Parts: sequence; C-alpha cells; structure tokens
Amino acid sequence: MHLSTSTFPHLPIPCFFLLLLFHAPFSLSNPRISEAGLFCGQSRPPPNVSYIPLFVRGMEVLSQLVTANDWGNYAVNATNISIYTLAQCYADLSHNDCLQCYAASRTRLPRCLPAVSGRIFLDGCFLRYDSYAFFNESVDPAWDKVNCNSSVGSAGGVGLEFEKDVRELIDNLTARAVVNGRYAVMGNKGVFGLAECWNTVNREGCRACLAKASRDIGGCLPGKEGRALNTGCYLRYSTQKFFSNQSQETNSNSGASRRGAIVAIVLSVAAFCMLCLFAAYAAYGRWKKRTQERNNLGRISYSYNKSNLNFKYETLEKATNYFDPSRKLGQGGAGSVYRGTLPNGKTVAVKRLFFSTRQWVDEFFNEVNLISGIEHKNLVKLLGCSIEGPESLLVYEFVPNKSLEQYLLDKNKVKILNWKERYNIIVGTAEGIAFLHGGSEFRIIHRDIKSSNILLDENLDAKIADFGLARNFAADKTHLSTGIAGTLGYMAPEYLVKGQLTEKADVYSYGVLVLEIVCGRKNNAFVEDSGSLLQTVWKLYKTDRLTESVDPCLNGDFPATEAVKVLKVGLLCAQASVAQRPSMAEAVRMLTDENYEVPEPSQPPFLNTGALSASSTRSSYSINSLASNMVTRHGTSYPSTESFSIQSSDGQSRSEEVRLR
Repeated sequence: MHLSTSTFPHLPIPCFFLLLLFHAPFSLSNPRISEAGLFCGQSRPPPNVSYIPLFVRGMEVLSQLVTANDWGNYAVNATNISIYTLAQCYADLSHNDCLQCYAASRTRLPRCLPAVSGRIFLDGCFLRYDSYAFFNESVDPAWDKVNCNSSVGSAGGVGLEFEKDVRELIDNLTARAVVNGRYAVMGNKGVFGLAECWNTVNREGCRACLAKASRDIGGCLPGKEGRALNTGCYLRYSTQKFFSNQSQETNSNSGASRRGAIVAIVLSVAAFCMLCLFAAYAAYGRWKKRTQERNNLGRISYSYNKSNLNFKYETLEKATNYFDPSRKLGQGGAGSVYRGTLPNGKTVAVKRLFFSTRQWVDEFFNEVNLISGIEHKNLVKLLGCSIEGPESLLVYEFVPNKSLEQYLLDKNKVKILNWKERYNIIVGTAEGIAFLHGGSEFRIIHRDIKSSNILLDENLDAKIADFGLARNFAADKTHLSTGIAGTLGYMAPEYLVKGQLTEKADVYSYGVLVLEIVCGRKNNAFVEDSGSLLQTVWKLYKTDRLTESVDPCLNGDFPATEAVKVLKVGLLCAQASVAQRPSMAEAVRMLTDENYEVPEPSQPPFLNTGALSASSTRSSYSINSLASNMVTRHGTSYPSTESFSIQSSDGQSRSEEVRLR
C-alpha cells in the first residue's frame, strides 16, 4: 500500500532544509509515471468474441516478464482473435521504479478497452497491445505523435542558439542510441535528452524510428520540452534533467571528473549525516506513524490494519502456489479468483485484482469496508485482504460449486438443477439482498446482481458475491446519483437512463435473475421468432401460459402453482416502473408465505426506447454506441447482457467508473 509522505516523521527545521538542499541528488525513487500520451484504436472485437480475458492474460504474463527483465512481449492466441502485448521500461529506471511505472501504465491502458488496440507512453515506460504482431514495427505515420511544451526554452541561450543546442543534442543522442544497444541519455549546455528503441526492433528499424523522431520533435522548438512518441521508439529533450544519474553520459574532461569525485565525496558525507539524523528520529517516527496511521492508510481503519483481516501477501502467494493457473476458479470484472490453502489447512478463494490499489482505492476499500463486518448465510464472507504486495488481494470463504451462471450456460447439462434446488436458490438470493437492504447497520445496494455473482455452496445454497460496485445508501436519502456501472440486461431502466440509484435497482436485477433460473436460459439468449427472456415470459403471462416458460430440462417435474407464483414475482420485480416493484422484503414474503396474495404485474418489464433516447444524450457514451449494445424487436429495445460504464459529460453527477465484465 502506498503511504502518503506524512508517514515520515516531522523533522526539525534544520533537518528540513538539509533534506531540501540534497533532495535532487538523493532522490531514491522516481518512477516517472506522468502520462505523455494514451492512444486507442477504433476497431472493436468481432461479435461474440470475448476480448477482455485475452487482454487480462496478456497483462498477467507481461507482469511476470517485466518483474524479471524490466521488459517483455507476449502473444495470446484464440480461435477468432489474438492479442499481442509489449511493455518496456526506459533503461535508466531502477528495477523498483520500473515495476511502479509498469503498474501505473497497466492501470491506465484499460481505458482503451473494448478497442482491440491501444498504447500508452509514460515518462518512464511504454505499454502496448494490438490484435496483430507489431513487434518489428518502427514507424507508423498514423500513430507516431509528438508531445510539446509550448513554453519557450532558454537553457544555454535564447532563440536560435537554444534551437541549435537542442538539435545538436538530438543528433548526437540518436546516433549514440543506434550504436549503443538502442538506448542513450545525454546532457549538454543545459539541455538533456533520452532516446530509446524497443527491444523487439532491429538496428535498422531503430535508426529509422529515431531519424523520424528527430524530425518530428524539431517541431516542438523553441519549446523547452518535447517528446516523440513513435511506434518503435521514444525520444525526449528537456531543459530539466529528468533521467536517472546512473545512466547519464556527458562530455567530460579529467578536470570535470575530479570535480565530480569531490562532489561525490561531499554528497556522500552529507548523505551519511542525513542517515544519522534519520536514525536519531526513527523511534519518534515509529511512534508518530502509529498515531497518524488512520489518516495515512486512507480508507483502511487502524483497527483493520492491526486485525486478523490483514493477510500477508507472501502467505496468500504461497497458498495459491504462486497463482498457479490450474488453481484459477474464475475471472470477474476486477480480477481473477484462485483457490488457496492457508497454513492452517483452510481452503479460501483469493481474488487477485487487475488494478493497483493506489489508483483504484475507492473500489478496493469499498468492498472491504462494506462487507467485512456483515455476516449472512446467503452472502459470501470476506475474510480479509492484502495490500502489502505488488498487487492487492481479497480473501473470501471458498464456495465449492462455483457460480449459478455455469449451470445456466452448461450446454451439456452435466448437472441439471431440479425445481427444489432452483426454488431454494431464488429464495436464498432474495433473503441475501433483503439483508443488504435493511438487515444490518448499513443499507447496501449491490448494483451487480446477476447469475455469475451468485455462488453455490456444497448444498447448492446461494451466496451473493462481488461487492466491488456496492454502495452504502444513507437512511435519509431517496436515491443516489452515481456513475452508471453494471451489466446490461440486469440494469434497471431508471438507473440506466437517469443514473438514479435506489434499492429498487437491485430488485429489478433480481427479477431478471429469477426468470433466468426458472426458464434455464440467460436474458440475452434469444430464441428464433421470439425476443428477450423478459419479453417471452411477459407474452406467456398475458396469454395465461406461464408454465410454458419453465426450463424444458425439468420435463414437467415441478409444481405448476409454485412455478407460476415465482414467475409472477420475477415479473413484478422487473417492472419498468420503480413504484410498481416490491421491496426485497416483500418479495421474500411473497415467495415464502403460502397465504400471501401475489399481485398481478401491471406493466411489461421492458426498457422504453423513447425514454432512452431522450435522456441518454446527457452521457458522453454515444447513442450509437449504446444502440450497438441493444437488440430491437417489434419496435422495442432490450438490453443485451454486456458490461459497460458511462461517465456524464459534466463530470459531476456521475463519477468516472471503469468496470469491465
């Protein structure tokens, strides 16, 4: 977990000035994670092709390669599409800084998804993915860009003299890089530069790339800083020294060397004195750190950090056999889940997050803080988390029978859920959601109720999982205006169109889920000459033929009266009108109380096309893009089950969210 600088002890004024004086020469870490450019392609994957798992796999392997070598390239091949990935840190970065830079780039590059290509340049590293083998490419006029600073430079002189100094530096720098293993840094007359080609580009490709970069970056003059962001290389000049001391190459004579040696000795002595000062205040710092830990850890409370919820990264790494692919249980929107065995023999599920906690602190600690203190038989129990390692981990109780979705999508029907099992899952899920809405000290809206988030234990009892999108709903609020995130096909119309979130959004999702369980198919699994699952069930309800929608795999082995009641509850929960939907507590009573009279659904559970087009223009997510995720039949649009997120154009009422499912 990255701590703020307030973690360090407050030093006396003289020490502060010493630190200020020697800050530049003794900067211990500079991963250079400022974003120089993010470029995303326009192409999207073919229909019915799941691209995100390929992306995730590529990033996982790159993480291992970068950890070992500070760079790497990898290809993931699938039947209909492949993904090729490349990551490289600039050679002056230390290994630790390289890992930080790569982590930052990996966190930001998913903003390009679902595009099948994207590349990001940070000031310390480069990361790219594409659908073809690009490793040998050096130049591409359509993609090669420059990033210029418009402030006029004056290092070593002004005007033409400055431009001459920069061009001289660039010429020498690029020539040196070509013959020096694709990399060089240099400083002269107050101007500094770095040139690097990707390790997959050969010498001639490197020469061609840097030659083009030299021409392109000349357009930044007389600006004091410029970057050429090319397909096969990176070139930068600046009036500020930005690269690490360990790799700087400068023209020097013996006098300069002697002066450098003297300066090095003086600075070494100063560094030793500073270390002594730090040691003298170490005890004070440790005490001060304890008192400030609540603030320093942000969303994590002090009590959590010292509790048994805090797992060591090494323990979980060993428990999963170092995230052995054979132990992978599944993959969600925020990470992969692995089966692990703790030292005490207990089996757990370990969720390995795709994104760095530092950049995604809200999502990570939202899940920890909301559900670590609540327990219910129909909720997956969060056992703890780890924030100490290179990536953040969540630890859950192990649920052996995986997700409900696998039973619904099993074309081979290896295991067919009988009616009693389906009914128990429906009731258990309802009880779990009702508990979230009002059974604990929090009012929690899950926001992503769907079959893949319903896990089944050894008795096939339902357990609700994945609280990364959940929100705490204050008692005095009528609704929340929040970023739209979830899964199309399960999202309530008022939330999708207006961004207004209430408990009734979960009720709508639950209604869709009920129909899926009873009918044995997903909401987006269309049948010829029919519509969505919701439309199909509604038509059968209107013609008093509801039992015809029950999963044919049951071969009629179900109580018709109970099946009709359950289907009516599903339709009630999925009504377009918020007011017409029951609360989850009412839904539980409808399902479990034999004497409870279930009301008749009065509205079809469809999303009105006119309402969508009238309201969705306020979102930066284009209507054309949204329409591509809708299926239209008989003049009505039905959401397909795809994931997406929307950020409002004003950036205020809807926070930016990137949740990929």
